[in-house]
Amino acid sequence: MRELQIVNAAELAAAYAAADYCVVLDGETLPFRVGCPAADLEAYWPARRYLFISAWNPASEPRSDTANATADSLLVGRLDEVGTARHPAWAEAPGGDWREPGWVLADVEPDQCVRLAQEFGQAGVLAWERGQPVRLRMLVARPAGTDADACIDWVE
Repeated sequence: MRELQIVNAAELAAAYAAADYCVVLDGETLPFRVGCPAADLEAYWPARRYLFISAWNPASEPRSDTANATADSLLVGRLDEVGTARHPAWAEAPGGDWREPGWVLADVEPDQCVRLAQEFGQAGVLAWERGQPVRLRMLVARPAGTDADACIDWVE
């Protein structure tokens, strides 16, 4: 597990929460957002729970495409080991100046998703139960003075 050094976790959480997310299922691109139910995704791919994870840019520190592709290959290998169903996905800043590939997984246990994200140095993942709004799970301590947000969980 990597030790994350986040300069401003509150700003990072706000950026993750504001991002646009999409998953590709059988050629269809389905958007989903933090704080909203992912009804289209859930109707198309029924499961009990869902997770969005990426291995790119650990702790939101830019890495080369080669380093990111290598990390993604390692993540795919770990997902293959545990037999996790997945579909390609991505996160993108609203202005389109940042895009990060990842995966939407089905029926991963919450503690397993946290371990996977920590193993790949991620500061946050999206996780939610079927029929519930998409939640951001920040894997760093909630900064002092940060207001509570109904859709952000701070997992320490």
